[in-house]
Amino acid sequence: MSTLKTRHPERGLGKEPNKPVKDINLLMQHLSTECNKSLTQKRKSLNFIKDQENQCFLLLKGSVALYRSSDSIILNSENAPFIFGLGNQVGVSQHLYLRTQEDSLIGMLSFTDARQIIRTHNLWESYANLLIYNASKIYAHCLSISQLSSYEIIKNQLVQLDGEPPSIKQNITAANYILSRTFLSRSGVMRILSRLKADGHITAERGILLTINHLPDKY
Repeated sequence: MSTLKTRHPERGLGKEPNKPVKDINLLMQHLSTECNKSLTQKRKSLNFIKDQENQCFLLLKGSVALYRSSDSIILNSENAPFIFGLGNQVGVSQHLYLRTQEDSLIGMLSFTDARQIIRTHNLWESYANLLIYNASKIYAHCLSISQLSSYEIIKNQLVQLDGEPPSIKQNITAANYILSRTFLSRSGVMRILSRLKADGHITAERGILLTINHLPDKY
């Protein structure tokens, strides 16, 4: 397979918030001392509830996607470092689950314990910044898949795919990446991707996105 090349196409559509890495690392510094850590294989599902208690997951290495249980649509995906579950309160956790996108190192502790650690070390500002980022990221995704045009949705998802690490880009077809995050039909996605490739707007091999050359505003 050809080596993936990094390009920088237009990033204005569906611009995502800046990840508060400093705040996440500060939270993880304190939370990781109390969590149970395990190496988790690719495509491992993780439930937010254990023994009827909400859990938090520390993504120490690898990447994880957040799914909605009702339709298995991906609402968010993150690369390490990240913390899932700090926003999970009454009733939310049962409607969501995580799945690793590659072999990952995961830490787990209860939501109650995590809140106590945050309280003890006065980490409320970092906690708030993480929650704001997480809500903004999910909002940006929902906005990006509610465009009127199927092409605009596909364009936005291609830009997001192009920004994923090689471990993700090289192991998922552009079509499957888009379908897992939107409500578009497979036939419609394949038709537009085929046209984009034929017209030289993208370069792909066996369905894997290699480069984005230019994505027109309308198509």
